[in-house]
Amino acid sequence: SGFNSIGHMDTMLRGRHHVGHYKEGEEFIQNVFHVLFLLFSGKEKSNLSMCWLQYEISKVLQCLQTKNKKKLKAQGRKSKKLAKNLLKAPDNRNHLSLWKLYAYLEWLLGNIDDARKVFDTALSTAGTGGLKSPQLCSLSLLYAQLEVELLQSLEGAVTSRGVHILTKLTESVPYVPYSGQVLSVNILKARKTYEHALQDYLSKTPVPDQDQVNDANQLVNLVGCYALFQYLTVGIDAAVLIYAQASEKLEAPGPQKCENAGEDFGIQNFPTALEAVTLLHTNLLRFHMKISVYPLSPLREALTAALKRYPSNQSLWRSYIHIQRKSHSASKARRFFDGVTRSTNSLEPWLFAIQAEQIRKKLIENVQRADVGEIHSTIPETGLTNRIVALFEHAVQSENGTHCPLLWRMYLNFLV
Repeated sequence: SGFNSIGHMDTMLRGRHHVGHYKEGEEFIQNVFHVLFLLFSGKEKSNLSMCWLQYEISKVLQCLQTKNKKKLKAQGRKSKKLAKNLLKAPDNRNHLSLWKLYAYLEWLLGNIDDARKVFDTALSTAGTGGLKSPQLCSLSLLYAQLEVELLQSLEGAVTSRGVHILTKLTESVPYVPYSGQVLSVNILKARKTYEHALQDYLSKTPVPDQDQVNDANQLVNLVGCYALFQYLTVGIDAAVLIYAQASEKLEAPGPQKCENAGEDFGIQNFPTALEAVTLLHTNLLRFHMKISVYPLSPLREALTAALKRYPSNQSLWRSYIHIQRKSHSASKARRFFDGVTRSTNSLEPWLFAIQAEQIRKKLIENVQRADVGEIHSTIPETGLTNRIVALFEHAVQSENGTHCPLLWRMYLNFLV
């Protein structure tokens, strides 16, 4: 066609080929990173290193989604080489966030033992900041989350590696790798420490000139670690209680208003913190449903409440569509999508409403064509087709939809 798109559009399927990163676009992006790398120093350079590694991880994730093992192996080699080179830089040697990304990369590539070594090394060298150190909390949270995802059930979870990591975080002593056991007395001490730390954070009167973003991130990491700890040692209800406590406090309006601008200081009104806590909450519920029997309604209620508040959060929409697949009645989801699209200008609700209907259409066609061999069903599913076209029509008429190339391409793609 004479031109290539830069980056990738992973929502469009062309035949069997999943659209990946184009060679020219990829070269362009790599050149940008190489050129920028020479211009920055110090903290900016470290931040750029993180962006670069995150971009590499996104490519690995894409290979994992398309289940292309050959491509994954090649991509893994390139990404690891880059990660090691970035970590060799003097500025980055003690940069915990970069170590965290490198360990995550190893984990994604299936090298779990190597990833554990990287995590353990990073935690050992990170000092004894404990719950006071945002980077240490963030690192421990990711490590514990990945370990929990390996669990088949909650039996024996109390002595698992995840509990060891979260318990060590509360002790202000250097980290020691997991040796196969966690003492009950340490668990009790850790629970008390978490409880006090969270209470201190939630009752803290914010200082206007403090770094609020870091404060918000730290609160999210603390809530995540404490809830995961409770989940592994007590159970799902105890974890949900922590999320409920934190959300309630974050939703409360801040005590001090600025006279002139009416601005709100205070971590309470930090929308990002509340959004991140909500995401942790829904992800934990989804995971718990995967490994044990648990009703769907708490997750559905949490998702619908969160999506009304954050209609442009893609992770929440993905979870919502995932749970809707299991239900045979589409009317509830349709009413919900309809309500959200009316009350917001963001495009995500439209795109996900369309995707949900397309999944439903595919499912019905698969059922109709089952066990008939080559003779396809003669009754086409026109009702859903008309509904999807109507959704596209409404979406492209909305203010943001008119200017969204992805939406137009999806519409053309569907009509073809």
